Amino acid sequence: MTHAHHAQHAHHAPQQGQAHEAETHHGHAHHAAHREAELEGQAEILDLDAEVLAEHIADITTWLPLTEPPRHIVDLGCGTGAGTFALLDRFPDAHVTAVDSSAVHLQRLREKACARGLEDRVRTVQADLDETAWPDLGAPDLVWASASMHHMADPDRVLRTVRELLAPGGLLAVVELAGFPRFLPGDAPAGRPGLEDRCHTASESHHAEHVPHRGADWGPKLTGAGFTLDGDRVIDVNIEGSRSGAVGAYALESLRRLRRSIVDTLGSEDLAALDRLLDTEGPESILRRDDLAVRTERTVWAARRAH
Repeated sequence: MTHAHHAQHAHHAPQQGQAHEAETHHGHAHHAAHREAELEGQAEILDLDAEVLAEHIADITTWLPLTEPPRHIVDLGCGTGAGTFALLDRFPDAHVTAVDSSAVHLQRLREKACARGLEDRVRTVQADLDETAWPDLGAPDLVWASASMHHMADPDRVLRTVRELLAPGGLLAVVELAGFPRFLPGDAPAGRPGLEDRCHTASESHHAEHVPHRGADWGPKLTGAGFTLDGDRVIDVNIEGSRSGAVGAYALESLRRLRRSIVDTLGSEDLAALDRLLDTEGPESILRRDDLAVRTERTVWAARRAH
């Protein structure tokens, strides 16, 4: 989820005098600070996602069609470690190499590993997986790629690289969300019922342009890359808010992120209604609602390197 894809490339103009240098330096510092804040925001939502969906992630790790417990696992696009820690819990003799493009996310993952006394079982590697040359990741028995494959510029090339990486007989698990989670009842909010549906419709056109591989059927891509498909499974997520205090925070952060992608396409009345939900001090704040849920689907594909 945290793939390096979001990185922006600054255009470096020729330097012309000290005033310009100072201005350029300030611009770069501002850009770096903005990027850091964005990564911190991503880290927050990844942590909430891990907390709210912990049961479902554990369910996927249990389902994996492994012939024997893996000893070396690579977590591609590990984020802040939702998959890493679920896999370490599930396979107590395994070590995980956690790979991500974000130093911020990897630092948070390392802090969690230390807090849980697992630092000896985790190695973090910062890498942009869209680069043709990957760092040495060993020959893992299991590669886990959760919500990361759809961010790749050329996922078919990445899948071929993963196949070469795996030990013979090794397994790749690709986990993807069906789409953005839903949190509100259909008749919400009062005065603008169906708001969330309209937000999703606006978001789909944005993602079709910017994240074209989201929602893909990974089965044919996996067999096309030389894997043998070992099974797939759809996991329905339907969590009532009363089960977790994190659901409100998860809904708030998720809808804030959704707003950023649809601010130019959502109608003004709907945008105003969404802003009332996102105003944590206001009477219509999403944090004041007692009818929230988390509804989505996750699909997992298991694919084996046969030889």
